Amino acid sequence: MRAFERFLDYAKIYTTSDDNSCTHPSTARQFDLARLLEKQMKELGLADVRVDECCYVYGTLPATPGCESKPAIGLIAHMDTAPAAPGEHVKPQVIENYDGGDVLLAGTGAYMRVAQFPELANWKGQTLITADGTTLLGADDKAGIAEILTAVERLQTEHIPHGKVCVAFTPDEEVGEGADLFDVKGLGADFAYTVDGGDVGELEYQNFNAASAEITIHGFSVHPGSAKGLMKNALNIAMELHAMLPADERPETTEGTEGFYHLDGMHGIVSEAHMGYILRDHDAEKFAARKAAITAAAAAINEKYGPGTVELKLTDSYSNMEQQILPHFHLIENAQQAVREAGLEPKIVPIRGGTDGARLSFMGLPCPNLGTGGFNFHGPCEYITAEKMDKSVEILVNILKIYAK
Repeated sequence: MRAFERFLDYAKIYTTSDDNSCTHPSTARQFDLARLLEKQMKELGLADVRVDECCYVYGTLPATPGCESKPAIGLIAHMDTAPAAPGEHVKPQVIENYDGGDVLLAGTGAYMRVAQFPELANWKGQTLITADGTTLLGADDKAGIAEILTAVERLQTEHIPHGKVCVAFTPDEEVGEGADLFDVKGLGADFAYTVDGGDVGELEYQNFNAASAEITIHGFSVHPGSAKGLMKNALNIAMELHAMLPADERPETTEGTEGFYHLDGMHGIVSEAHMGYILRDHDAEKFAARKAAITAAAAAINEKYGPGTVELKLTDSYSNMEQQILPHFHLIENAQQAVREAGLEPKIVPIRGGTDGARLSFMGLPCPNLGTGGFNFHGPCEYITAEKMDKSVEILVNILKIYAK
């Protein structure tokens, strides 16, 4: 079976996580995919296959004879899709021999246009897979799941020597909780790769340092006709605080390793307003400065409008995994070799976000990230091609071959 065929089945299963939930997993529907994967992993001959009470899926492909002493390599992907876009009733569109032009999204009548996404033209002749415009596609990261299981199948059907392969699929990566309850010891891997990146052939081992900032602004409401000297409009104060942060340091104005402040939620009324930020920077010192800057902005508002006007809660989310990967740089070198053996040129890119692997690296499991072949994640213009998924499988198999030598 090809990876894209598996993926089409997974994409239709509703697994969106919920960043407002206090449960683990954040949505019980993620068990629907977990149970299917459990069944398929057993059918593929994996050992010790299990789904735990928090929806983590684990299994092991034992080493072939003579490779028992080789490093145990983990392959990890996540089951949930991002709550940033609808993930229910996904209807994949499969366009064989894609002509390289604009793509009709049949569910809405809108087009995914080459003028907006010029890289589309590069995939002329391939089998393009999109959603229908009403939902995301879910290649992030169900494509990674499909590629991992297809690679595991190839190892066996082609009788390829390999060390122990440790497979895990996590819930809730999209809400920053994918590694929270991960059983690193139980996985049994010496090293691992997440398969959760963009274009196939990309390698990622540098990610943002990340924090969230939750801000509550307490205003005071009176009738606007008699408001002079009395009203404290929490909405206006929220906008004032936001204006104190650099306008040219936002996601839409930065790239590469440049950090940002991202206001990703704001609501309220005159008497109370709430703001949610994410803060990101690859550089640890600059990251600390960002946290200091938003703290200073809150303090300045409190000085102007009175103590307690602003409540600020800063929470660190994850750290740059580069420092954990560099002592084990064979992970990158072997992945680069595997990409070249698949006929591609490897490309090391910084992650403008984070993965389960970032946190797992700090939990004792060095874990860089590999590309799936997908593009435009978290929205209705998400797409992938069957051929890129095939290449991802080939790269995974090549990595496992290298570690078996």
